[in-house]
Amino acid sequence: MSTRYKKSEEYLERALKTVPLGSQTFSKSKTQLPIGVSPFFAETAKGAYLYDVDGNQYIDFVNSLCSVTLGYNDPDVTNAVAEQLQKGIIYSLSHELEFKVAEKIVEIVPCAEMVRFGKNGSDATAGAIRLARAYTQRDHVLVCGYHGWQDWYIGSTTRDQGVPKDVKNLTHKFFYNDIASLETKLNELKGKVAAVILEPVNVAAPENNFLEKVKELTHKHGALLVFDETITGFRYANGGAQEFFNVIPDLATFGKGLANGYPVSAVAGRADIMKLMEEIFFSFTFGGETLSLAAAYATMNKLQREPVIAKLFNTGEKVIQEVNAAINDAGLQSIFSVAGYPVWSFFMIKDTPQYNSWEFKTLLLQEMFQNGIFTIGTHNISYAHEPEHVQKLAQTYRGYFKKVQEAIEKNNLRSMLHCEPLKPLFKVR
Repeated sequence: MSTRYKKSEEYLERALKTVPLGSQTFSKSKTQLPIGVSPFFAETAKGAYLYDVDGNQYIDFVNSLCSVTLGYNDPDVTNAVAEQLQKGIIYSLSHELEFKVAEKIVEIVPCAEMVRFGKNGSDATAGAIRLARAYTQRDHVLVCGYHGWQDWYIGSTTRDQGVPKDVKNLTHKFFYNDIASLETKLNELKGKVAAVILEPVNVAAPENNFLEKVKELTHKHGALLVFDETITGFRYANGGAQEFFNVIPDLATFGKGLANGYPVSAVAGRADIMKLMEEIFFSFTFGGETLSLAAAYATMNKLQREPVIAKLFNTGEKVIQEVNAAINDAGLQSIFSVAGYPVWSFFMIKDTPQYNSWEFKTLLLQEMFQNGIFTIGTHNISYAHEPEHVQKLAQTYRGYFKKVQEAIEKNNLRSMLHCEPLKPLFKVR
């Protein structure tokens, strides 16, 4: 047992007795965090900093999987939640925050004419797909990206145990920036596709008017276009990637940054489609939970009031510049690169004849955590990140690259690791 993470590992051992994987989320579990060199349990967080149960401090570039956009414990959000807490969390009737937050989303998000709330991104994507099927009276769905845990989507991945075969057969993949792959599927399933759902952007930027062509093809075949903006919403622009790229879908789903980490998600879109929410069953006891809605209202007001998105881009651009400079200085461009947009960028790793990308990534996490940086291979920027945080990140990357150079030269990467290398969960991007 490591000294630095002693309490975390004790907690993990205890948690594994009652909690599968010891965590509620795959990305926070031992599948993604190598045992022996990783923290597993947080104690607190403030601004750009995360503190684990062993008292270690980290500059957090994960931000709860892109949920935290403003920074941890943002005072405006916390004050709004504390004020609402004194009034009540949930009632036997609806609360005004339900329509006030819906009105704010309609004001900000281009496609939004009506809104319904869930608690997780998976609630929202599943709701959008049920809505699209009801509206079109069709069953098949085309997907591109990651869209949550529920049967309709996860059955299309390698994590498909427990999903009925008939459900799996209704979901089909197409590939980002490959418009032909979408057209082929639409032609194969002519007249049967209810919805085309995709993350409007993740690792790669859209090329050759890809999003515009997706919309055109989708509508040509009588299907609805759904943007999964669980991550991109309130991050690329106040109105999400649809505003950023000026391509407006029929429906969109939101979560994560909508309430700066509080559990609420939303389906939003055209009123004629959304009105079917009165007929399908999309209903939650906690859909109108007021603390998360108060957080969402405060978050969106702050996004409108302050230059949050501009700062995210500025900080993220500096991250990309610094990391690319460190890669170039180390002469490791054949292995490492940075992809994505400044607000959400990805540290990309290629296999080499000596080592696979998971061995390189395990060493990366070991070094980052040891040096007070929390990352799982992405740079999820928050409003709380400052230039000194970027410099610390770049400095840590430079230290990591020196170790990689040594590992390649001496063929000793495995001996550098104080843990077993990670293995892939499943690939969606």
